[in-house]
Amino acid sequence: MTEYKEKFEKMRIAGKLASRTLDMLTDYIKAGICTNKIDELAFEFIKDNGGYSAPQYYRGFSKSVCTSLNHVVCHGIPSDRILEDGDIVNVDVTAIVNEYYGDTSRMFIIGNSSIKSKNLIDATYNSMMNAIKILKPGVKLGDIGNEIQTYVEKKGYSVVRDFCGHGISNIFHEPPNILHYGKKDTGLEVFPGMTFTIEPMINAGKYDVKILNDGWTAVTKDKTLSAQFEHTVGITENGYEIFTESAKGYNKPPY
Repeated sequence: MTEYKEKFEKMRIAGKLASRTLDMLTDYIKAGICTNKIDELAFEFIKDNGGYSAPQYYRGFSKSVCTSLNHVVCHGIPSDRILEDGDIVNVDVTAIVNEYYGDTSRMFIIGNSSIKSKNLIDATYNSMMNAIKILKPGVKLGDIGNEIQTYVEKKGYSVVRDFCGHGISNIFHEPPNILHYGKKDTGLEVFPGMTFTIEPMINAGKYDVKILNDGWTAVTKDKTLSAQFEHTVGITENGYEIFTESAKGYNKPPY
């Protein structure tokens, strides 16, 4: 425990700032706001609380958060697009504090959303939490993917293959890759001190995605809705710790 105690303490601080940023944004994310404003609010809040926004300038990304609307799977770039009644949006925040990273995302429903959207969002959140709940030393990475894939496919949804979770600590993206699909009892065994993200992207239709001309925005090829949630977690001696839980209990919409 002692060898990773300091690392976990730093991960907690970064994770807490990332989740507090989403908590703060919740009051603003409603019809009439543009995604650029969400980006601005997040940037200022992270800066005012002693952190940096990791996505900004990361491999040329121009904004400080990702805002992925409706059929955007991930890496949506904030713009002057105004949120409208019925939209669903994922906001993905990564804060750096003292060189350590906290990475988390949540879905938001704008005004009245369809039952179809709500069901997809619920299934995505539940699949992530199902995978987190099995975490302990000795569990294999394939078990994580299998937990997510089995749950969502039973509901008629599909798991995006082109993107995955990742190791994270004082490096934004590091090994291992955490696939959100897979076979039980395959892959690396998790061990105490490991820190990584679980961030399933679940599509209402097929899992195929394409990248738009901006080089970042990933969308569903069949234009069906997509949803995502993300937590940063650490493996303890006998289980796990979530570093990015909401202090306000904002787990999934409605908040």
